[in-house]
Amino acid sequence: MAHPAKPPRVLALLLALVMLAAASAQSDPAGLLHRPAPRFQRTSLEGRRVDLADYRGKVVLLTFWATWCAPCLVEMPRLIDWQNRYRSDGLQVLAVSLDDDAEPVRALTAERHLNYPVMMGDANLARAYGRILGLPVSFLIDRHGKIAAVYKGETDPTTIESGIKPLLAAH
Repeated sequence: MAHPAKPPRVLALLLALVMLAAASAQSDPAGLLHRPAPRFQRTSLEGRRVDLADYRGKVVLLTFWATWCAPCLVEMPRLIDWQNRYRSDGLQVLAVSLDDDAEPVRALTAERHLNYPVMMGDANLARAYGRILGLPVSFLIDRHGKIAAVYKGETDPTTIESGIKPLLAAH
């Protein structure tokens, strides 16, 4: 016996749900969203110990970048501004360079007068955050250490800032 055809509205709804699930999977392929951010300890370019656990209670914008990444360089002034503007509200920007050599990173961070810790990353740290392949990639981490948002590639600054503000307001 043949089954009656599904009404077009039901098919449209099913298609919309499948597309939404696919979009969600692409934006968070490692399944890190709403989970504790992978812990790490690094040494900043200034020689200070940076332990992600030390920032619990703050909102952290953790960005992976490189000196050769044009969108990464474009977002730097914005990160400096946010660190200045929202530091007293509890924001901490942390940057992990995926460059192979620290010298160009040191030169660029000095030239740009970055006001947040910068450290060198490696394949293990990139893997812990979902096998980072394209840059920049930023993780917005809430005050409890959970990943609240992931921003991949060149992202509209108002999108990121609209993610930061409610987390800063939540105590």
